[in-house]
Amino acid sequence: MKDIIEYTDYRKFIQDYYDERKRCSAFTWRQFAHDAGFSSPVYLKYVCEGKKNLSVNVAGSVANAMGLAGFENTYFVLMVSYAHAKSDKARRAAFEERCALAHAHKVHVLGSEEFDYFKSWKNPLLRELAPHMPGAKPLEMARACKQHITAAEVSETLDFLVKMNLLKRDKNGNYHQTDKSVSMGSVDAVPVAAREMQRQMGELAVKAVDLPLSERDMSGLILGLTRDAYERIRKELAECRRRVVAIATEIDDAERVYRLNLQLFPMSENLKNEFGSVKEE
Repeated sequence: MKDIIEYTDYRKFIQDYYDERKRCSAFTWRQFAHDAGFSSPVYLKYVCEGKKNLSVNVAGSVANAMGLAGFENTYFVLMVSYAHAKSDKARRAAFEERCALAHAHKVHVLGSEEFDYFKSWKNPLLRELAPHMPGAKPLEMARACKQHITAAEVSETLDFLVKMNLLKRDKNGNYHQTDKSVSMGSVDAVPVAAREMQRQMGELAVKAVDLPLSERDMSGLILGLTRDAYERIRKELAECRRRVVAIATEIDDAERVYRLNLQLFPMSENLKNEFGSVKEE
């Protein structure tokens, strides 16, 4: 069985623990539930199947039943906290606490760097800006940004990007991208951080409304759609993003760094589900 640090899903960890015990002994769900203090003999089985949730209040008892001690016990409870957090803020806090706990015990959490990358608009901005400013000092890069950022923040961000292998620094001190684009991948915590970045980018977009029309392009539509039309438009937007990335990656030079937001979101409830079918007269 893998180390607990390699897990992000507490249900998978419980299932793997049960399978390992079952393979080596006559271990049963009934015994497992009893050891964890549950009256229902199949409660933990239902948890693994996604039919029940494990509350934070009983997570410690389950961890004890699995023989977890020390930081592994705490790590398991944090996995449960992360899974059932009621907000992105609470999920971020649980994930960051998991990372801090693992780091304190010199263990790497899968996805922690990716999570950190998508937490702040500074990371993608400097990843694009630095390679196009050869020989520039952090203060010069900071002054080149329309958004407020200090030279110290620039230095810290560049160090992080190099550590993540998203930028490399040559012998002359100039930065180069290791890849043309960055994807969120499949780490479950990354979308939580990405939503925070999207909020930040949305706030920056509001401020950009005051820029001259020659420097920004903003438009919008309000549409009445069916679910099928919505899915077709989503595919069209995905294809549009692909074409935009292809255009951007054709060139090796750049004059400015831009952010493109594509947003399609509901402005009403589901009219048929909430209010009944709309009748034609």
